Amino acid sequence: MKNNPRILSAWAFYDWANSVHALVIVSSIFPVYFSATALNEAGGPVIRFLGFQIKNSVLFSYTISAAFLFTALLSPICTAIADYSGRKKAFMKAFCYLGAVSCSLLVFFTRDTTTVAVICFWLSLIGWSGSIVFYNSYLPDIATEDQFDRVSARGYSMGYVGSVLLMILNLVVILKREWFGNISEGLASRLAFLTVGLWWAGFAQIPFNRLPNPVRPATTPGPPADGRLRYLLNGFRELRQVWAEVKQQTLIRRFLVSFFVYSMGVQTVMYVATIFGSDELKMSGSSLIVLVLLLQLVAIPGAYGFSRLSERVGNTYALMVAVVIWIGICAGAYAIRTESQFFVLAGVVGLVMGGIQSLSRSTYAKLIPATHDTASYFSFYDVTEKLSIVFGTLAYGLIEQLTGSMRNSVLALLGFFVVGFLLLWRIPSQKIYATRLQTEGIV
Repeated sequence: MKNNPRILSAWAFYDWANSVHALVIVSSIFPVYFSATALNEAGGPVIRFLGFQIKNSVLFSYTISAAFLFTALLSPICTAIADYSGRKKAFMKAFCYLGAVSCSLLVFFTRDTTTVAVICFWLSLIGWSGSIVFYNSYLPDIATEDQFDRVSARGYSMGYVGSVLLMILNLVVILKREWFGNISEGLASRLAFLTVGLWWAGFAQIPFNRLPNPVRPATTPGPPADGRLRYLLNGFRELRQVWAEVKQQTLIRRFLVSFFVYSMGVQTVMYVATIFGSDELKMSGSSLIVLVLLLQLVAIPGAYGFSRLSERVGNTYALMVAVVIWIGICAGAYAIRTESQFFVLAGVVGLVMGGIQSLSRSTYAKLIPATHDTASYFSFYDVTEKLSIVFGTLAYGLIEQLTGSMRNSVLALLGFFVVGFLLLWRIPSQKIYATRLQTEGIV
């Protein structure tokens, strides 16, 4: 039964559980700690990693690229097997625990263990991104289409609230170390990484206990196979079947292309904003953490605001409004010179950050047909998003490495948003499109 309040609340709690990774590990405490710890013997930012000399900020960007590239290759296979076997929740759990354990191991991150810490960071990203595709795919299973925007916005909003709460607890430990036995600032930061793993795995038990296990149809095309090989072979058949269906869906193809392009800008900004403030504007660690908290708090009304806008004008037009604002954000980021300007810009980022993510998820859920293969369908959405992160962060890091300035990288992000806007223009608003179909007697 769809729209069950208890199940919808449990689903949203996974955002509450996993969003602490995005805030503490990706956006705030870990990047600040990484910049201060991943240094060479002379205290410089160029370090040795797996035999290569590389600047720590570039290594941070490349690690994100490598993690999401790996997930993009793995995700379609896992989702197809999950759809065939009906074990979507089991795969979601496996990736969740991989990420949570990897975060917890970052408690041992010191200058001497930088290489191991980077690998743990990489694994935590794989765990987080791998679990999200299965989580997202539950949306059309548990809610009706008229509720997609609101339920999606609720999930993101709960994620922002939960991550801010844990962040505040971590800041208390970091700023009031005398209350905890005068521990060092480094240890206080590393304990934050441990709390992320515990929070993530702990609160994930709520959706794990309440979300339904998918029920597969009795028949599956293709000749039978034995044992584990059966799941793998039929998983590939499942993926091939869904891919054939996706190729016939014009709006899905157009949306995925536009989503890929503008996500290169959105995701890259979210992953490198803290490093930009630290390296380009020389902001202190405390200022950067306050900045990230501002982003999370402003994103809550932003997610709900764009949900309401979508109800008025349709998903596509609402997304286009968000992309135009992102274009202005990139132009502003290239020009800013002061910390106060960066705070103002961050407030605008927060307003559109939750909105564009929430609407993108719900828009895709509306476009896919009624099917049992929701995980397989969402794997294409997930792969598109992950590849956008790979190419976006890779382009950002490469341009910085070649030109020596992050500001030149920001110009590339502006170009992504412009192209993404033009591609969105080709997609009719879901609201108007549905009205047209009803008028023509198609639905």
